[in-house]
Amino acid sequence: MEVLRKIAGKIKNISIKPFELKEPFVDFASRFSKDPGTVALMSGGDLDCARFHMLAIRPWLEVKGYGRNITLTADGKDVLLDCDPFEALRQVINEYTMAFDDLSIPIAAGLFGYLSYDLKDFIEALPRTSVDDYGLPQLCFFAPSVIIIHDKIKNRTHLCVANRLDFNGLKTGDDIETIESLLIGYTAKQESFLGGTTGLQSSFTQSAYMEAVKKIRDYIVSGDIYQVNLSQRFETDFSGDAFSMFKSLYQTAPGPFYAYINAGDHQIVSTSPERFLKRSKGDVETRPIKGTRPRGKDIAEDQSFSKELLISKKDDAELSMIVDLMRNDLGRVCRGGSVKVAEHKRLEAYQNVFHLVSVVRGELMKGRDSVDLIKATFPGGSITGCPRIRAMEIIDELEPVRRHVYTGSIGYLSFHDTLDLSIAIRTVTIFQNRMIFSVGGGVVFDSDPADEFEETLHKGRSIMGVLQAENAVVAPETREWFWQNGKLLPKDQAMILVGDLGFQYGLGFFETIRVENGRPLFLDDHIHRFYRAWDALFETPMPDLTWDVIIRQVIDKNKLEKQTAAVKIMATFGDRMEAPHHHNLIVTARKYEPRPAIIDKNGLGLVTYPHPRQTPLADHKTLNYAYYYLAGKWAKQQGADEALILNPDGSVSETNTANILLIDGKKVICPKSPHVLSGIMEARVIQYLVEQGYQAKTRNIIPDDLFTADQVIMTNSLIGAVPVLSLDGKKLNSSADLCQRICEAVLKE
Repeated sequence: MEVLRKIAGKIKNISIKPFELKEPFVDFASRFSKDPGTVALMSGGDLDCARFHMLAIRPWLEVKGYGRNITLTADGKDVLLDCDPFEALRQVINEYTMAFDDLSIPIAAGLFGYLSYDLKDFIEALPRTSVDDYGLPQLCFFAPSVIIIHDKIKNRTHLCVANRLDFNGLKTGDDIETIESLLIGYTAKQESFLGGTTGLQSSFTQSAYMEAVKKIRDYIVSGDIYQVNLSQRFETDFSGDAFSMFKSLYQTAPGPFYAYINAGDHQIVSTSPERFLKRSKGDVETRPIKGTRPRGKDIAEDQSFSKELLISKKDDAELSMIVDLMRNDLGRVCRGGSVKVAEHKRLEAYQNVFHLVSVVRGELMKGRDSVDLIKATFPGGSITGCPRIRAMEIIDELEPVRRHVYTGSIGYLSFHDTLDLSIAIRTVTIFQNRMIFSVGGGVVFDSDPADEFEETLHKGRSIMGVLQAENAVVAPETREWFWQNGKLLPKDQAMILVGDLGFQYGLGFFETIRVENGRPLFLDDHIHRFYRAWDALFETPMPDLTWDVIIRQVIDKNKLEKQTAAVKIMATFGDRMEAPHHHNLIVTARKYEPRPAIIDKNGLGLVTYPHPRQTPLADHKTLNYAYYYLAGKWAKQQGADEALILNPDGSVSETNTANILLIDGKKVICPKSPHVLSGIMEARVIQYLVEQGYQAKTRNIIPDDLFTADQVIMTNSLIGAVPVLSLDGKKLNSSADLCQRICEAVLKE
């Protein structure tokens, strides 16, 4: 692939050198955990598949795929491909294929990262009905410049450095001595993490999960399927250091396939016990797991649980079914007659559970490569079901969200015909201060729906439990609450009927109110405007509510009574044109903090939005707010803070969030606009200025008038009054003094 060679060059050879490890491997790995592209694969325990620790750092190539959109990145340059992600992976491996026969070092050069479960759609033609709500890459691999490998059995550590030449044949990257000095000189400090303070939000309710189990049993009765692995996804807050969480999990319950991936904008923490595939030249292996029991509190209970697992007919049947499936999968790419079950139903003991494991081995056919092996077996049968294609169809039908990395694979693919991939179970994704993980179990005919749901909770406790570990920060309850139709509810229980015209057409409206130390500012004015919109848009009887009491309840429940808060009152029409309409009334509250631009610059910059606006809906704060949202988004893309909205005749109307006032001598001028929302704060500011001797006027204003004005002010109920500093990159006359006086007077009424 010449285009790849141009940006990434080629590998000349690999330098390998013994390395003295002077600290636990997990501490050594922590030094590099903040660097994007760092991957740590750690093998805890003493099982025969838990031999090597690996750390991959300083990647010279990044491969990420979103569907058929594949990006190869090297030295800050991108190559964009439109192709099957597996074929992109094959092309990269083929480009850098090299000879390396020392099997005591499992990987000297190659790719470290993950394959998401959703890559199944590039192997089989499957319906796609679940939602990809996070939009993370389905394929994510890094080619490290440096790999550190620690052999636990021989207690030896090796440093592998890829020596590369650029497209012109010149050496690129550091030599092994420089790298060795760098590794010794790196230091890292112990950091904390915080998660789970807002409780767990699940993709299923308990009743919905149990109904899904019943649906699978119906499919089994009808002959569609023998078994389906059904999962639910949990989500909660997360802050702090992801690697510290990885380290805490590893120290709590070490397992054979621990993995940490810093993918830049997201991190993966995996504690999987299950090998998906291993390849060592022509030898291949898979180790499916089916059957789990907890460890006992003492020796007697331990023996009881292990015996219970060994004699369980259900677990035996499930494991045997998956072993047959995996034998058939390997048989598609292995030499005829070479696929054997080396061990069946082996009991493996972990820190907190027992598992039943089988070992299936084969010999790869000549002419077949690592990508062929993956495509023949992916995703692993132990986490889909049997038969696999129908199981995946049912999973997509019943699970509302895409699995992403969960039940995909994590590990490495070398450039010299080796690979080792785990099945990504007991795996957390950390993204935008959220922590996501899924848990599931195999559903068969005699599965009990309540027991299946409880099993998912049991499996998730090992992940949630670490959030109470010593090095996790303990935080107070921070769950957000809202008021809806007379009830105080947690935010994650918000629900709007899909037939609600507020959802379908934006038929609704809102008011945003500033609350100071529990006291709503200008509440009567806001409620008056709210009911004016109700009368104009709904034309139904108005609700008789004591809004100040409702707001107080929401403020108190969110512990905002001693802060500045932003309260929003919303109304949607409902799903019926005749009574009862099922109107929705909602009140939310959040802590209000001024935008950084206001604090940093003491004002805001505007840019003129190129799409003028005129609609009678602008007379009200309707939920049909897409125009203003897109205007604000466009302004930020231009490097400004807000968009200046114009009328069709080119005159000034407002900004995407605020009213505009011009100060000209002792005049305060309000733009004349056919349709614009009269601002609560705007009226208070004008009233204050009139009291200070200003004369209030309303007239047409064109953008050029902003440059000749003594000052331009933006107003809304949250920001109060803020100076406008510039328009379209050109400086305006401005002074913070007047706005400061206005805010001191008006916001403290």
